[in-house]
Amino acid sequence: MRVLVIGAGALGGYYGACLVRAGADVTFLVRSARAAQLRRDGLQVKSPHGDFTVQPKILMANELREPFDVVLVGVKAYSLDDAMSEFAPAVGPGTMVLPILNGLKHIDALTARFGAACVLGGLANVSAGLDADGRVVQFMANQTIVFGETKGSLSERTLALEKLLDVRGIDVRASEAIMQDMWEKFVQLSTLAGITCLMRASIGDILAVPNGEQSIFRLFAECCTVATASGFEPRAPFIEFDRKLFTTLDSPLKASMLRDIERGSMTESEHILGDMANRARKLGIDTPLLDLARAHVAAYEVGRRRVSGGG
Repeated sequence: MRVLVIGAGALGGYYGACLVRAGADVTFLVRSARAAQLRRDGLQVKSPHGDFTVQPKILMANELREPFDVVLVGVKAYSLDDAMSEFAPAVGPGTMVLPILNGLKHIDALTARFGAACVLGGLANVSAGLDADGRVVQFMANQTIVFGETKGSLSERTLALEKLLDVRGIDVRASEAIMQDMWEKFVQLSTLAGITCLMRASIGDILAVPNGEQSIFRLFAECCTVATASGFEPRAPFIEFDRKLFTTLDSPLKASMLRDIERGSMTESEHILGDMANRARKLGIDTPLLDLARAHVAAYEVGRRRVSGGG
């Protein structure tokens, strides 16, 4: 399969580099500045599993001429509209579009643009970012991709894609219930982003203060209630996993949304916290802590735009 990775940031850069290292036919669609950096330095990955560098094939949007078999989309949610316009020539009737963005709203946007037949559901569990030199830095050892048909069942194409992605550095699973998986990730991320951004602290630091643990699980309960009312009640193994995740003393875990705030960058707040809160409103569910977290990050965005001259 010929794979087009959209961008070479934290997600696309990490998973795409692993595929290149394994010998897959991978091309990265990037902007001119990133292209120059990659041509000069290669795509560098710093990982707990060992650092490595690959020399990637690169295209820019005006050079895209034909469809690919797989389009791996790992851009930030606020960049999706522009990205779709740029990679549209790569999507043909047989193309699988695999988004590994956070949240759920992007599935509707991709489906509206390219049709339901092309779009898979997917999620990534990897803690990574780009450093000042453009290197992909994997902060923690997790590196999972889960994907599947949005209507359920294992298809021939998803099994073939699972085989392609089963390389060193990627823990991959084709799922028969990807929307359930995505909703559970949505709950987890909304809780993690909401509480760490609201408190401007890691999970370990939140647990160290009075009512810290209770606040985490109040927010978790609100998000679980929204998922259940939407027809995707979180399963027992997920609840148990997150209970351990959110009670690990001295945990350095914080949401990438908080790292964006710490850098003074734009966040995906409305795609995550805003979307979860809006779904709660439509269902008549009261989510006071989620609403406060959303307002907190929204206020940060107002200040960020004012400082940058964006209004």
